[in-house]
Amino acid sequence: MTVAATTTRRENTTAGPRSTLPAAPTAVVLGVALLAALTAAVAWGSTTIPPGEVWGVVWRRLSGEPARPGTNDLIVWQLRAPRALLAALVGAGLGLVGTAVQALVRNPLADPYLLGISSGASLGAVAAIVLGLGAGSALGLGLSGAAFVGALATFALVWAVARRGGGFAPLRLVLAGVAIGQFLSGFTSYLVLQAGDEQQTQGVLFWLMGSLGGANWPLLAVPAVAVVAAGLWLQARARGLNALLMGDETAAGVGIDVTRLRRELFTVTSMLTGVLVAVSGAIAFVALMVPHICRLVLGGDHRRLLPLSALFGALLLVVVDILCRTAMDTQELPISVVTSLIGAPTLLYLLDRRLGSDS
Repeated sequence: MTVAATTTRRENTTAGPRSTLPAAPTAVVLGVALLAALTAAVAWGSTTIPPGEVWGVVWRRLSGEPARPGTNDLIVWQLRAPRALLAALVGAGLGLVGTAVQALVRNPLADPYLLGISSGASLGAVAAIVLGLGAGSALGLGLSGAAFVGALATFALVWAVARRGGGFAPLRLVLAGVAIGQFLSGFTSYLVLQAGDEQQTQGVLFWLMGSLGGANWPLLAVPAVAVVAAGLWLQARARGLNALLMGDETAAGVGIDVTRLRRELFTVTSMLTGVLVAVSGAIAFVALMVPHICRLVLGGDHRRLLPLSALFGALLLVVVDILCRTAMDTQELPISVVTSLIGAPTLLYLLDRRLGSDS
């Protein structure tokens, strides 16, 4: 038997259960559902706009026609369309990050919070807000840079602790991430208390629970580039991610440089997490729940899992953002409130179902 055949056989054996849904039709269904959700996100709100008018405004803008007088063009193009697209980008990014982190630590219940990356990104972004770094049109870039620095510094610290004594242990990595993440969360809370005024404190707290209220067209550029670049990089290494699930020795035996792949994987997930936290705040459960659900219904082969997790994550967050905007008349709900209310019972149900099928 050739090395390639052995690798393929091992990947198919260890990548998880066989998919119960075919990948291509599932991707088509998710894509159509995402398009419908984006249309609903732009159409629904305090002022309801017919879907036909929504697409009419989008077509006129894309074809270069001047905006028509009235409020519909302003609402669709300047307010709701950037927010809907940002929700899709952040959801897709969280799906990719969750899938990559779960492969990194060989644990289907891992996410960036577990490794402290989200806490480091939040600390960097909150420090930028409280200290007044970045304002006006540069706010997105300033926050992205600060969040990325925080995420990368946390990554370096967690990685150094996990690698103490040589070798690599996923359990040590998780424990180091939890401990460092909790420490950074405490320091973030301290910075919030140092905010200059009550309004700024409330704004930071609301942002920490997740918000897409600051979406605009210039803000989409950084997360769009980050999500696409990270998605292509991860997809190119889907075979390596499958190999990580087999254990370090087996992965090395099929030609994977495990240490290098882990280092690169941790760097990419830190970068992407930092960008996502900067533009949306800390959003709970999506990076944990989306890959877990996709893995249960599609199997664990990352060649299918990565793109479908991105699609499902985008769809989920667009729907959640619609609920956040429309559930209450007087105010907007933080995104993490809704994702936690949906994610916690859903995850408990899936775990109970999985444990029941394993017993």
